[in-house]
Amino acid sequence: MATKRAKVEEDPSVTLFREYLRIKTVQPDPDYESAIIFLEKIAQDLDLPCKRVKGSSGDTVAVVITWEGTDPSLPSIILNSHMDVVPVFPEHWTYEAFSAHKTENGDIYARGSQDMKCVGIQ
Repeated sequence: MATKRAKVEEDPSVTLFREYLRIKTVQPDPDYESAIIFLEKIAQDLDLPCKRVKGSSGDTVAVVITWEGTDPSLPSIILNSHMDVVPVFPEHWTYEAFSAHKTENGDIYARGSQDMKCVGIQ
């Protein structure tokens, strides 16, 4: 008798990561606005303050999300990342570079999965 394999729900944090990876922030024309809106939505869902800070040249924007601790006497930490990714050469990819394809064993294939969207989603 064959057993039916139960479908395992994807962890919500993995789903968010994959959504972020699908945003085409590839140089030389990165879609920063979509990435910023995505990060702002996460901050809103977590009820965290979020602001856009323009760089001195006016053409760059940093997203600052603040998660305050419960003990202000403890030191602060900062997680810093960039949203853009290097160009894609499709002939070198097993899966489409912005598909965020997840294999059966859980490996995720996407441009930015190692540098640097993995830190940004943290």
